[in-house]
Amino acid sequence: MAYSILIVDDSEIIRSMISRTITLTKLPVHTFREARNGIEALDVLNRDWIDIVFTDLNMPVMNGLDLIKNMKKTVDLEDIPVIVITTEGNSNRLDELKDAGARDCIRKPFTPEKIRDIITNVLGVWDAK
Repeated sequence: MAYSILIVDDSEIIRSMISRTITLTKLPVHTFREARNGIEALDVLNRDWIDIVFTDLNMPVMNGLDLIKNMKKTVDLEDIPVIVITTEGNSNRLDELKDAGARDCIRKPFTPEKIRDIITNVLGVWDAK
């Protein structure tokens, strides 16, 4: 099975780094979709099949927390796993993200191994170690 992945970040460079990092994990990827903020991400999610979302926390227009909250209010989107990739280190903030529905949080900078391990854990069906 190949996965469809949505990467949400206002930085084109970070989106590219995340997709390259995921590629290094050898995860079978069908397609990468990208969005610059939560509003664009919701448009993609409502239009395309997505297996997992990687999102930044701090973005203009709609941040990652609001994206998660909006996804949880939508029946077709509520079960899509969301992984937050952030520089945020405040444990209360990270707890808030998980309480809102984030499946996990990854601190920047990240490694291919960390991404691989989280994907393996969240999707539960793939392991390329």
